[in-house]
Amino acid sequence: MASGDAQKVWFPELIAMVRQAGDAAMSMDTLLRLRDRLHTTLQTIRHTRQILPAMMWCPHCQARHRAAPPSVSVRATILALGRYTRATTSEVQALEKQWNRYRKQHQLDRDGQPEAAGAVPHQRPRVTRRAPQE
Repeated sequence: MASGDAQKVWFPELIAMVRQAGDAAMSMDTLLRLRDRLHTTLQTIRHTRQILPAMMWCPHCQARHRAAPPSVSVRATILALGRYTRATTSEVQALEKQWNRYRKQHQLDRDGQPEAAGAVPHQRPRVTRRAPQE
């Protein structure tokens, strides 16, 4: 595994996909399909090259664990269009605003999937500790 691959998301194959399909005027359905293709390709690359997620330090249990595997969000796809294509900053910002409206209207998460019922976004799960039994 090359140095830095554990944290790497934008492999050359993904950049080529963004450049090929990159159009800041794309519809939301097209954008979501591109995100799905990018995410699937990322997972395939990481699996075939046996790239494990980076190690992280957990302050709660005071141990080292593997971090969650990286994913490609819709916003990351939009920003990649701005970075790897000829899309202007204003086109990228307009697409980002359009995505935010679409996401709220259809109750989607950051990956364009329906939000889980009752889930509160950006809230850490509550950890309860039991008192020692006598």
